[in-house]
Amino acid sequence: MDLDVFVATHQGEWNRLDALARKRRLGGEEADELVTLYQRATGHLAKVQAAAPDPTLVGRLTALVSRARAAVTGSRSSGWQDVARYYVVSFPAALYRSRRWWLPVAVVSLIATVIVAWWIATHPEVRNSLATPQALREMTRPGGEYEAYYSDRPASSFAAQVWTNNAWIAAQCLLYGIALGIPVLFVMWTNVLNLGVGVGLMASAGRLDVFLGLLIPHGLLELTAVFVAGGLGLRLGWTIIDPGPRTRATALAEQGRSIIGMAIGLATVLAVSGILEAFVTPSGLPTWARISIGVGAEVAFLLYALVLGRKAAGDGETGDLDAVDREDLQPVAA
Repeated sequence: MDLDVFVATHQGEWNRLDALARKRRLGGEEADELVTLYQRATGHLAKVQAAAPDPTLVGRLTALVSRARAAVTGSRSSGWQDVARYYVVSFPAALYRSRRWWLPVAVVSLIATVIVAWWIATHPEVRNSLATPQALREMTRPGGEYEAYYSDRPASSFAAQVWTNNAWIAAQCLLYGIALGIPVLFVMWTNVLNLGVGVGLMASAGRLDVFLGLLIPHGLLELTAVFVAGGLGLRLGWTIIDPGPRTRATALAEQGRSIIGMAIGLATVLAVSGILEAFVTPSGLPTWARISIGVGAEVAFLLYALVLGRKAAGDGETGDLDAVDREDLQPVAA
């Protein structure tokens, strides 16, 4: 093969293919032309590799064919585009589609917390079974353990510690779903007890307003993230019991992929709550200002999940991987 003649003969086609592959939008005729030239270029590359493997020409045609293939099949978006799409579309859609699980978990948990707090606040014998009267006074007094907890460490390290602890609780809820969701109930009950005890003890000391002023700025968002994780864990457990019209393996794969994606979003939410807990809760801002920030963060999250999520879900988003990234599944009878 005379390479000079070969290149001269097909140079025009290659230039045209390169121009089409670089265009952002193609008309119908241009798309057909792109496919035709791409097929020819792959043949040219194979011929050069077989008859006259010139490294320079092979490299040039390989790059051209790769660029054309991306244009024909559809190139993947960049990493930053994937990240933006996840937070704007995939995560809120998954939150919205799972709302029938995490909203009831939130309601039941809050009711249980109120009951535990009332029981502790109104029964001295219960409080005395938790700790000695002196220890209880130390915990609930002005500047005591409950208040000092938020300000006795540097804010940055405290934020990291809070985020790690809460992320671990959320991860437990997500992972334990595979055990039919039963351990998730234990994790949620432990969370209810811890919160209920704190509220009850501070209420018994007449300092409930102080405690809520410290809890609400970060606690609303933090607890919501934990409720979401708990709901997802229970949903995964129920999927094992009742996979619906799908095979159990398919249902678990879909739920598992969705949960992995949700874990990233929940880690972000918990990072925000950790920042609030470290920098807003112990700040010198008035109580009303700190509470307003916490309520604002919670309202923003609920709008994000239920309004933006509803729109994304209405557009067909499920929170699962894109179809191109999922394995092909054989249809099964319902």
